[in-house]
Amino acid sequence: MKVLVIGGGAREHALCRSLSQDPSVTELHCAPGNAGIAQVATVHPVDQLDGARVADLAAELGADLVVVGPEAPLVAGVADAVRAAGIPVFGPSGAAAQLEGSKAFAKDVMAGAGVPTARSYVCTTPEEAAEALDAFGAPYVVKDDGLAAGKGVVVTSDRAAALAHAASCERVVIEEYLDGPEVSLFAITDGTTVLPLQPAQDFKRALDGDEGPNTGGMGAYSPLPWAPAGLVREVLDTVLQPTVDELRRRGTEFSGLLYAGLALTSRGTRVIEFNARFGDPETQVVLARLRTPLAGVLLASATGTLDQLEPLRWDEGAAVTVVVASEGYPAAPRTGDPIEGLAEAEADGTAYVLHAGTKADQDGRVLSAGGRVLSVTATGADLAEARDRAYAAVERISLKGGQHRTDIALKAATA
Repeated sequence: MKVLVIGGGAREHALCRSLSQDPSVTELHCAPGNAGIAQVATVHPVDQLDGARVADLAAELGADLVVVGPEAPLVAGVADAVRAAGIPVFGPSGAAAQLEGSKAFAKDVMAGAGVPTARSYVCTTPEEAAEALDAFGAPYVVKDDGLAAGKGVVVTSDRAAALAHAASCERVVIEEYLDGPEVSLFAITDGTTVLPLQPAQDFKRALDGDEGPNTGGMGAYSPLPWAPAGLVREVLDTVLQPTVDELRRRGTEFSGLLYAGLALTSRGTRVIEFNARFGDPETQVVLARLRTPLAGVLLASATGTLDQLEPLRWDEGAAVTVVVASEGYPAAPRTGDPIEGLAEAEADGTAYVLHAGTKADQDGRVLSAGGRVLSVTATGADLAEARDRAYAAVERISLKGGQHRTDIALKAATA
């Protein structure tokens, strides 16, 4: 099988790493890729938002499967262009990707499907925003209706800050605050069959102790030893399957990766948001534990044959990923600095480095090229061992001004 992956972050590196280990994959390509992905796939400097060019590249390569990683190309309809060229693609249509592209659309779908979520208001004026904030009270939850690369949500007890965020967005969803721990649950679907993966938890805040601004994610771990028994089955029955069924009923079939961000509240499980693609950095730990070869699963989604798959196989151990970010992230990330110690981080074979924002210079040195630079991932018999291995690898890496959280998976590993 020849596979083309679209994207250039750590999520796509994780996908490419898993696909490169799949015996059925004979050729692996990625556009645009990054310095790490180039070690396992042939990279192509193609604009990932240009559906026509992506479809042309897939045709030129004779790709049997195209995997669209990030949300922006999905919302832009890149999967539609590839499907129109007659090539199987893992990822929803532009219309179905509005489940992530518009918080208001997602709320409407959840209402139609009877999916439990926070009460909310859609606001387009400062007056509407103020009224909604006062209706719910603090803490205030204000979400940009559109795509914001994981940084469009403000949760604050400062009413002025909440109003300011609302004013900076064209349209916002203001909703009640959901208490309780958060869980990320991915599911692969072909529009009818829904196949849940293993749950994970990520860490959105920039600093230890969940302090600082929201980011795209500073680390993740899986499994969740504290999660209630039967959680995956409950979410499949009350959230994932009803959502897929509702979209099909509306004529907007969703195939690809459906990501449910959940809050386990005092009143039961509630959906915080949906994403239409693998999450970053949760993908790094979920795929680290998946033992079933990945390409066949993604192809089954793309071709409507998920119901024919055998049950997925999982590693019984644990995985932890720690994000190394650049100086100034998330407000003003510094780029262009050399990264040292990458080989040393992987030397003992207990951890590996997935590239997020990197590029290679003319001399072959790896330089930082984004806010989140690396995802250092390790597996182990349990969370404590995986965590120790991940942080030992992080300590071997040198990046000027680089920053990372020191408490990823700490509570779960020491509980």
